[in-house]
Amino acid sequence: MLGVFVHRDDSKYDDHPSRRYQFPSNYLSRAAAIAGGWVLYYEPTKVPNSRGYYAVARVEKIVDDPVHEDMHLALIEPGSYYEFAEPVPFRESDGLLERGLYNRDGKISGRAQASVRPISKVDFERILDRGLRDYDETLPRVDSKKRQSVEEDSFDFEHPEGRSRKSYESNRIIRDPMFRRLILNAYNETCAFTGLRLINGGGRAEVQAAHIRPVEENGPDSVRNGIALSGTVHWMFDRGLLSVADNMEIMVSRHLNNPAAIEKLIHKSFVARVPEDDRTSPHPSFLEWHRENRFKA
Repeated sequence: MLGVFVHRDDSKYDDHPSRRYQFPSNYLSRAAAIAGGWVLYYEPTKVPNSRGYYAVARVEKIVDDPVHEDMHLALIEPGSYYEFAEPVPFRESDGLLERGLYNRDGKISGRAQASVRPISKVDFERILDRGLRDYDETLPRVDSKKRQSVEEDSFDFEHPEGRSRKSYESNRIIRDPMFRRLILNAYNETCAFTGLRLINGGGRAEVQAAHIRPVEENGPDSVRNGIALSGTVHWMFDRGLLSVADNMEIMVSRHLNNPAAIEKLIHKSFVARVPEDDRTSPHPSFLEWHRENRFKA
């Protein structure tokens, strides 16, 4: 079964969208039916600057919350969480994209208030189509031959009654440029460490989209697991020569052979510049992972 998880960053629940989704017992039967299937994450329209449908993920399994009584967790399959570069709105000019929320009178039913709800195959594909359709293959600075050799993942959904089948490939060929757009949009194409925004004659930004926790280490394609960095800084960040504290202070490794040079490269405050919107700023858990697993103190 396919479903929708309603999530907002100021939620009282212990959610971490790329890892887990917490919910009360009254939603257990619905969530259990989705286990093993795919969900869309949706942010309510009443949230200021709502992102609408903003991500897709596969639910690995449902477990009891070991900490909170009468609460449960939908555990997200590692590597399956994927944020859309351009969120999909709740409605368009011709009405709701999630058509199943209409009642017989053509009005929005109470199902729209449910935090965990099933969604039809048709509605799911309609929203996913919009979430995946708009990306620019010219953005990534990666050799095309190399990209073709990357292992592919796939979203594979079967229509009810076996009448037809449709497969969405969410491979790195698509996900890399989508992630790049997601991060560059959030950081206004500006390096968080140097403060430089360099655009070439063709309109391409010099800055790169860096994963804080790498994909090969189960890091999600989430804006909160990304940071915009210039090429040289990105190289040092990936090799643990630079990192970031929870207060966004830039940390420099003692193993760096030319600290004077980095002091000239990094902007004077030595505090990483992040988006004003907390929903797109680096998540502390990913920063902690980088410090503990990559940074060479």
